Amino acid sequence: MRRRCAVLDDYQKVALTSADWSAVTADVDVTVFDTPFASAADAARALAPFDIVCAMRERTPFPPELIAALPNLKLLITTGMANSAIDVPAARAHGVTVCGTGAVGTPTAGIVFGLILELTRRIGYENARMKAGAALQETIGDDIEGKTLGILGVGKLGTRVATIARAFGLSVVAWSQNLTAEAAAAAGATRVDRDALFAESDILTLHVRLSERTRGFVGAREIGLMKPSALLINTARGPIVDEAALVAALRDGRIAGAGLDVYDTEPLPLDHPFRSLANVVTTPHLGYVTRQNYARYFGDTVENIRAFLDGAPVRVLGG
Repeated sequence: MRRRCAVLDDYQKVALTSADWSAVTADVDVTVFDTPFASAADAARALAPFDIVCAMRERTPFPPELIAALPNLKLLITTGMANSAIDVPAARAHGVTVCGTGAVGTPTAGIVFGLILELTRRIGYENARMKAGAALQETIGDDIEGKTLGILGVGKLGTRVATIARAFGLSVVAWSQNLTAEAAAAAGATRVDRDALFAESDILTLHVRLSERTRGFVGAREIGLMKPSALLINTARGPIVDEAALVAALRDGRIAGAGLDVYDTEPLPLDHPFRSLANVVTTPHLGYVTRQNYARYFGDTVENIRAFLDGAPVRVLGG
């Protein structure tokens, strides 16, 4: 019996060219969805015929209600080995195997510093001016050397960011709930307490996972501790920051700017204030989007499908 496989949210139309799918195409009919579903009900209707669904990060949530509405679903694959938008226990309760994929390096670190450099040196802004015919510079930049970078969360990505920061001549301070002074030092940072992280940082970058504990973690109080000249960088997840509090602080000039790659709602609504605030740099969740990462994501996706068809699933989550 041939299986039906849905590849979701392939906005860039690259899923089928980022890996060799020939290992499964003799047994599986693959359908690519390149636009987001308008609602959970639309997702349920569209995905009802499929045995296999391949999700791209958290673009399409799979809460218990959606999983229950997909009686044919047997295999759900997420890119990466963690996905807070998939209810793995609910999937297992419905007999659905959930698998993940590997990833390559720490590509989000490049986006962190791209956002920092755009906020401080306005490279993209000046490029747009030159392309429009401007002859001379408008920007007076702000050198980041000698400033203090604060890192909230010192895991793999936070450690990589600390390493790059030192090459830029930044001092690095860090805090997370379980971070010790020794672990911070090993990552090239100085551990400070939570309030000091916000108060001392010239640039604050967030690298914690979204959970019930971290949702809204950076709120009005924390933003209020920051310097008026400070910058906030969020490439982690939008809901870690209280969006309304951040918008208000940016509008009032209580912090100097923000560089954002993630949002409460993605894609970011066209009428959202972040799109029009002059002190905000926005990117459309580029952190993980590299050719190398896509090759790993989709290559492992094919391997996951083949292994499942052969009765020996690999990279199983929650197993």
